[in-house]
Amino acid sequence: MSVTANAQVDDHAHDDHEHHHKQTFVTKYIFSQDHKMISKQYLILGVFVMGAIGIAMSLLFRMQLAWPGESFSVFEALLGKWAPEGVMDADVYLALVTIHGTIMVFFVLTQGLSGTFSNLLIPLQIGARDMASGFMNMLSFWMFFVSCIIMLSSLFLEAGPAAAGWTIYPPLSALPMAQPGSGMGMTLWLVAMAIFIASSLIGSLNYVVTVINLRTKGMSMTRLPLTIWAFFVTAIIGIISFPVLLSAALLLIMDRSFGTSFFLSDIFIQGEVLHYQGGSPVLYEHLFWFLGHPEVYIVILPAMGIVSEVMAVNARKPIFGYRAMIASILAIAFLSTIVWGHHMFISGMNPFLGSVFTFTTLLIAIPSAVKAFNWITTLWKGNLQLNPAMLFSIGMVSTFITGGLTGIVLGDSTLDINVHDTYFVIAHFHLVMGISALYGMFAGIYHWFPIMFEGKMMNKNLGYIHFWITAVGSYGIFFPMHFVGMAGVPRRYYENTAFPMFDELTDIQVLMTVFAIITASAQLIFVFNFVRSIFYGKVGPRNPWQATTLEWTTPQEHIHGNWPGAIPEVHRWAYDYSKVDENDEYIIPGQDFVPQTVPLQKDEEELQH
Repeated sequence: MSVTANAQVDDHAHDDHEHHHKQTFVTKYIFSQDHKMISKQYLILGVFVMGAIGIAMSLLFRMQLAWPGESFSVFEALLGKWAPEGVMDADVYLALVTIHGTIMVFFVLTQGLSGTFSNLLIPLQIGARDMASGFMNMLSFWMFFVSCIIMLSSLFLEAGPAAAGWTIYPPLSALPMAQPGSGMGMTLWLVAMAIFIASSLIGSLNYVVTVINLRTKGMSMTRLPLTIWAFFVTAIIGIISFPVLLSAALLLIMDRSFGTSFFLSDIFIQGEVLHYQGGSPVLYEHLFWFLGHPEVYIVILPAMGIVSEVMAVNARKPIFGYRAMIASILAIAFLSTIVWGHHMFISGMNPFLGSVFTFTTLLIAIPSAVKAFNWITTLWKGNLQLNPAMLFSIGMVSTFITGGLTGIVLGDSTLDINVHDTYFVIAHFHLVMGISALYGMFAGIYHWFPIMFEGKMMNKNLGYIHFWITAVGSYGIFFPMHFVGMAGVPRRYYENTAFPMFDELTDIQVLMTVFAIITASAQLIFVFNFVRSIFYGKVGPRNPWQATTLEWTTPQEHIHGNWPGAIPEVHRWAYDYSKVDENDEYIIPGQDFVPQTVPLQKDEEELQH
């Protein structure tokens, strides 16, 4: 493939720019156009702030599920009038579920994960000074910030925030008078999501243009690390699918405020026939899930790329099946756009169409399995360095496989009917998407923390404690949930005391809630380790993991432009670990890795498995 050189930047002019234009606090830390600072902004806001709020909400409604009707002072303190005498009101339960799902799927796992690592790694790993447009990059973050503020402000409304599930199905979302959570809180949800989608699109366009146009000399597409391939394809999926959700949100706003009937028809409220005719809530389902299923891969593909990189570095082996991994990423991107109907098997879908969606859903298991087998083969007989980043990477493979197996049940139109809208679905997508993506995110933070914070290292022992409590706790929450779902317990119910057949499952709800509290508490260890390491962390060597990729050639002290002089030239692919010559000696004596900047030796072949 042709390579666009990024060596035409006048390095002397760049140095002069750094010398003569001193940054103020505002331009450096707030309205920064430096991709590294914007990465940290996404990390702090998207992961730490929004993640903490989302997890806190999940603990509140898990306590309600475990001990229905019980009085808790924490309910009264946090929920106010929605928890009279410490007993949670039914209306706020659905609101908590709705905002929790929205925050975790979109604000944490989409922008928090992609925004952090795409911004941090794309310019560094392809050999670019910065993103294609620093201003658009800054604008993308601040639009994300505004969307977060609008979403959180809905929590303080008199009628409460949006309450229709994170999917916001009509008619609850289309009729402002339907319930308390259908009023102004729903309007703010729609406005926040419209701004969020605009932010995501601006960011995604920037990522795509940067990868295509700003690769350094020698950095062909087949020499890119798998992280970059994952971020690149994720951005393309977002550009294709997010506008569809934007259209659904705009049509919902029109139904709510301007009397249209895109998603409404034959609505009765207290015996009164409303004027809405001709619309269909199923149309909204199609629009939502056309984004909703690619969204799963917008969340998980960056984690897959991170895990591929971390595993190769810490197994001291070339990633197994590099080209197959790229092919599987591309196949997942294509297939993810034609499987949305498996969310709608019980919506009255034609059985033949259901069989088509079953086929495409099961087909996507093939590229997913390719990735899983390649990760396992990369680990096989490797010289494993079991640091926290590697443990979270291995944990991600475990949860991805575990959650993926249950996807076979949900992807079959006949089997899905039995467990649709039960806790089985929640268990499936939390493992395969939620926990797996979070593990990838943790792996990335532990691995690239020295890049983010000028060579500082996170405490390894605290990282081990964080991993093991999180790993055991995550399975403790979601593994029993499969059995609760197979027993028929429906999702989003405030309590199940009206169904005597579920009484014997109450102890399992208590068990899952206890594990949830323990797992959430373990994240405080991570937060403490993160914050402490920023200020007091030990400064490691420039390349602490002995990796081959370009980001480890930058100086530890951050400069806007990444490299003080000429941008390094690339001569080989990103995974030359433990490579030997014809004499069975390392290419660089005494060193089991060869950086991408080292030219090929005479008669040396470039390996790309």
